[in-house]
Amino acid sequence: MENIRNFCIIAHIDHGKSTLADRLLEYTHTIGERDMMNQVLDDMDLEREKGITIKSHAIQMQYIFKDKPYIFNLIDTPGHVDFSYEVSRALAACEGVLLLVDATQGIQAQTISNLYLAIENDLEIIPVINKIDMDGAMIPEVKDQITELIGCKEEDILLASGKSGIGIEEILQAVIEKIPPPKGDPAAPLQALIFDSVFNSFRGIIAYFRVFNGTLKKGDKIEFVATGEEYFADEVGVLKMGLVPTKDIQAGNVGYIITGIKNAKEVKVGDTITLAANPAPMIQGFEEVKPMVFAGIFPVVTEDFEELRDCMDKLQLNDASLTFELETSQALGFGFRCGFLGLLHMEIIQERLEREFNQTVITTVPNVSFHTYTTRQEKIIVNNPAQMPDTTKVDHIDEPFIRAQIITLPDYIGNIMTLCLSKRGMLINQSYLTATRVELIFEMPLTEIVFDFYDKLKSSTRGYASFDYHPIGYRPADIVKMDILLNNEKVDALSALIHRSRAQDFGRKLCEKLKELLPRQQFQIAIQAAIGAKIIARENISAMRKDVTAKCYGGDISRKRKLLEKQKEGKKRMRQIGNVEIPQEAFLAVLKLD
Repeated sequence: MENIRNFCIIAHIDHGKSTLADRLLEYTHTIGERDMMNQVLDDMDLEREKGITIKSHAIQMQYIFKDKPYIFNLIDTPGHVDFSYEVSRALAACEGVLLLVDATQGIQAQTISNLYLAIENDLEIIPVINKIDMDGAMIPEVKDQITELIGCKEEDILLASGKSGIGIEEILQAVIEKIPPPKGDPAAPLQALIFDSVFNSFRGIIAYFRVFNGTLKKGDKIEFVATGEEYFADEVGVLKMGLVPTKDIQAGNVGYIITGIKNAKEVKVGDTITLAANPAPMIQGFEEVKPMVFAGIFPVVTEDFEELRDCMDKLQLNDASLTFELETSQALGFGFRCGFLGLLHMEIIQERLEREFNQTVITTVPNVSFHTYTTRQEKIIVNNPAQMPDTTKVDHIDEPFIRAQIITLPDYIGNIMTLCLSKRGMLINQSYLTATRVELIFEMPLTEIVFDFYDKLKSSTRGYASFDYHPIGYRPADIVKMDILLNNEKVDALSALIHRSRAQDFGRKLCEKLKELLPRQQFQIAIQAAIGAKIIARENISAMRKDVTAKCYGGDISRKRKLLEKQKEGKKRMRQIGNVEIPQEAFLAVLKLD
């Protein structure tokens, strides 16, 4: 165990984590020159296209330093806030972190919030300034920022460049010298923490774990503490570029286990593996996920519902921060109400369903759950607009409130105040943590942060704000249900529950957006936003018009008029029987309304 080091790389998005991981793999000869490519650990097409890491990736490297062989278990983590749950799980399996800061951009919000996650887990932090060979590198300024934030000495900060491979040897040396070897007793009862899992269609579920105590051997009878189920360890091994089977995995090491489980519900991330014959207690300190945004996901063809359910189960294995339950809709049939960590997370899940499972899905407007009290004082929990009772029967509605903690630089206090107050927030407290860091506490409705609050917070603070929240209960609010009508027919997938003060503005924007996106028909389409029977906004899509009078050369005006009247009648008839197809972009457009 003396020679094992478990560490991960954390940073703000786009500070070069995956590129640095590539160089480390190259330098330790974990990957051959033939297999080398950029972002080698990002094995999803989506990650390569968008240039972001979505999943944490664990890999084992071997390195010889001063004639001693060392084993490094490296986890490359995502940088975007929507995947911070991935980061917290990776940190649970490590003793140390490489904190990466881009020399051209300095410390940013996720650097700070990921750093706090690492400090909470009591990990050793090695600060590294990356991209030092770029033209806009501000090395002295970034060094000052890091020493102020972490309180380390300036000579402790490593300088590196993931692209050109500068400083890689120093980083490996620092990992050996500064990160402590894992603690644990190979002879104690087995305790292993599952920090990730994937589904393989041939072998069932493969769980990735870190052993804290004891030894896991091939063929052992094991138990998952949270579910209480028992299995045999058909195969155990370590994670290199592929899966490499071994006889056993001892305390301090990271590996994978295959037990032939096919049902996704039986493996929970954060669960503890122990031996059935000599069980140990569960490992504590694993956070439950907090979904921020709820939206409905429905199959385009209703018959595909069962298949979609299987795909959601498999996807949840690979992405533990996704939560879902059943839901039905008049317009869209059976589907799921899903909880996501943010809008990027939602977009990625939708893309992954399409690419990895060939499931084309429709996503509804995201929202939160309300408590509705009827005039008879019955309490109804409303998760989507279709469940809202008739307005005449509603006595009052309570909406969920949250306490939001925003940490930022003093320069951006004004922007944040303006943003939060426009979102019906109330400032509770403002305090300076250090000369350059201020903490703002707001109480605000959860509805207001679901849509675009996070994106706006990022853009108004240039990314220098970290945001966290927790629910504080329900409070009365003037919430109304806004329906969208196309040709006087309600489209329940576009309905939204919204505060009355914002309904008209939102309705108008939504109608304008739909006018752009809906294809023109042979008849006029009226797009209306309504609260109850009152229309609050309207747009018309004019009919495609064929020039029926083109064949008339000269002649009497009544001849032309007769043709136009005939066309008008036809359009009227079409409008009564015509139905409007809504393209998938229209559902997505609602999410992107500014």
